[in-house]
Amino acid sequence: MARTSTLKAPRDCEEPLLFRVERTRALGAYELHCVDAFEWLAAAKPRSIHAVVTDPPYGLLEYSPRELEKLRSGRGGVWRIPPAFDGCERRPLPRFTVLKEADHKRLHRFFTSLAELLLPVLVPGAHVFIATNPLVSHLVYAPFIAAGFEKRGEIIRVVHTLRGGDRPKNAHREFADITVMPKSCWEPWGLFRKPCEGRVQDNLRKWKTGGLRRTSNDEPFRDLIYSSPARGYERELAPHPSLKPQHFLRQLVRAALPLEKGIILDPFMGSGSTIAAAAAMGLRSVGLELNREYFELATRAIPRLADYEPSQSNGRGS
Repeated sequence: MARTSTLKAPRDCEEPLLFRVERTRALGAYELHCVDAFEWLAAAKPRSIHAVVTDPPYGLLEYSPRELEKLRSGRGGVWRIPPAFDGCERRPLPRFTVLKEADHKRLHRFFTSLAELLLPVLVPGAHVFIATNPLVSHLVYAPFIAAGFEKRGEIIRVVHTLRGGDRPKNAHREFADITVMPKSCWEPWGLFRKPCEGRVQDNLRKWKTGGLRRTSNDEPFRDLIYSSPARGYERELAPHPSLKPQHFLRQLVRAALPLEKGIILDPFMGSGSTIAAAAAMGLRSVGLELNREYFELATRAIPRLADYEPSQSNGRGS
């Protein structure tokens, strides 16, 4: 069926961007806004969003213009440019061990503002899935709890990214049996819920939220998901440094709207992978992105990512 998606124009555009996408199966409608997420949330209608699935700039520093320029030029900065391993080129990764106390305080303030702005915009019972990192997750979780969200657990994305496990820098031969940090094999996603109005069943009837959609009649949604990194054609479609795979994101967005009704928000959409996952699952969504380059990438990538059929591999061997 034909589906029209409206893209809100960036501030330096005079006309809204419109395009029509022809599909042989139903896709979820979406809106994209090139805007500061905090400004958009401050002006958003109360109780208008039913779920959030997002991978925010949880180091803040890594997506500053200065650090992005270093990334593009291959000079690194906060981005670690890893050497080739077994003949494979590895992607740059942000180094959160270099963050100083002032960076941690900025990070705490950032997520305090995000949590406080999100709470009134969400309907009762709405869930928030938010990606983080084992080194800084406490700076993300504490502000959400302080703002009034209920912590409902963590989604553990099992993914072998070859991070960590290195010997001491410039002393790897002297301390050949020493690892500075454990090799990372998982990525935590905090799971929070705005308190329900009354019982979960009452909230589901009124607001269509409060629980998570089961994987099937026989299987509940689980907090452990094996997920290979986005590679190959998927990464060609959306070359963003923090791209999350469709195989993983489609499981999250499906769970986030238990009755398949409502709107999913990604306030830091990057290349639009969460919006594409929602569209592929036939769900409505809104994506916000401040960076003009990434916003334009998302407008191109989302329809193609939504059509992409990810591998059914669970990533156990990645």
